[in-house]
Amino acid sequence: MMRLLDEARKLSIFTAYNANVDAIVYLNSEIIQRLIDEFGAEAVKRRMEEYPREINEPLDFVARLVHALKTGKPMAVPLVNEELQAWFDSHFKYDVERMGGQAGIIANLLANLDFRKVIVYTPHLAKKQAEMFVNKPNLFYPVVEDGKLVLKHPREAYREDDPIKVNRIFEFRAGTAFKLGDEMITVPYSGRFIVSARFESIRIYTEPELKPFLPEIGLGVDGAILSGYQGIKPRYSDGKDANYYFREAKKDIMLLKREKDVKVHLEFASIQNRELRKKVIYNLFPLVDSVGMDESEIAYVLNALGYSKLAERIFTYNRIEDTVMGGKILIDEMNLEVLQIHTIYYLMYITHADNPLSEEELRQSLELGTTLAAARASLGDIRSPEDFKVGLNVPYNERGEYVKLRFEEAKRRLRTREYKVVIIPTRLVSNPVSTVGLGDTISTGAFTSYLALLRRKGAL
Repeated sequence: MMRLLDEARKLSIFTAYNANVDAIVYLNSEIIQRLIDEFGAEAVKRRMEEYPREINEPLDFVARLVHALKTGKPMAVPLVNEELQAWFDSHFKYDVERMGGQAGIIANLLANLDFRKVIVYTPHLAKKQAEMFVNKPNLFYPVVEDGKLVLKHPREAYREDDPIKVNRIFEFRAGTAFKLGDEMITVPYSGRFIVSARFESIRIYTEPELKPFLPEIGLGVDGAILSGYQGIKPRYSDGKDANYYFREAKKDIMLLKREKDVKVHLEFASIQNRELRKKVIYNLFPLVDSVGMDESEIAYVLNALGYSKLAERIFTYNRIEDTVMGGKILIDEMNLEVLQIHTIYYLMYITHADNPLSEEELRQSLELGTTLAAARASLGDIRSPEDFKVGLNVPYNERGEYVKLRFEEAKRRLRTREYKVVIIPTRLVSNPVSTVGLGDTISTGAFTSYLALLRRKGAL
């Protein structure tokens, strides 16, 4: 496993677009109770039934938070009212402020693992944001000076007046108990509730002066990991809309691939708005080679593609065979090279049968992903390649054997001859230091080791 990581570390990777500051609150019974009492249990229950899709006022936040605590499921809900920032800042003391956003987390992870070269791009780079990037010599931010592409460390490339995005993350622990009126609720699983800032000022795009240099960036890297499209809004006050930004996003991917067919991985994140979800799927999936998502996200995607019954089954029963069926549909309809699905208990790859890697090699790639995530969960962060070894001591989850059994049954029932489908149980840390960024860590470990294995075979 260390050998595969060493091979992956010889790669150069480009990652974009979303970086933000994560302000983290570790919830306890007292904080939760205080919030419910402030608004009254009845008002909270009523708003929970309405199930607001975005946060416009404090009660929306409390209702969705209590819903997440009750089910123990990780959730992310957009905060659209910029004025509410003051309410959050006055109600909570943040335990930790650190790098957030998929591109930011992935860039720091790769830089700390001593990858050959890591180029990170985010259209907004305020000073506070730039300081969240690790101070490593292999980490670069692309800027244009005198008509040429120049790579600088992010801390040397910040812009004073750029806006900054703060996502507030409420980490909850299994066993935390609180009262909602007469009902006593105990949180069933550890997880997090994310209040993600979705403001006008934060956009997902490549600045016009950098765009012509994307082919040069693509030529200089072995792979690209793109994310953050969930931050695009349906429309903006300046007249631009989602269609405009998706057209530009498509151009970016084609420009990255213009000089050489660099492998591109898209890390999908939950998008509440069905129309926007469809735009990501139909505009971007066909242009990329690899997509990563979790099992609730695959249900959202299938729903947007019109497979609502299958999506409903995945949401309700969470059966492996439904996820496999959904994955097959996705790689066929979008002509993906590889689909990677991460869940709490297992990781899965689905590729077509002609993929250059064997099932065993695909398994090794997933193993590297779960081991890297286990190291991150154990330590809170990965600061050097040596930290990876911590993950090797983390046991597979207790449902591991059950997962393998269910998978074999699913394979017997479904026609999988035209595909390679591999599944591995995850290594599960019983008391994680943090759960933030684990999905991104799995996807990064899996995609970069996938590239390293392709290179080993002369297929990259």
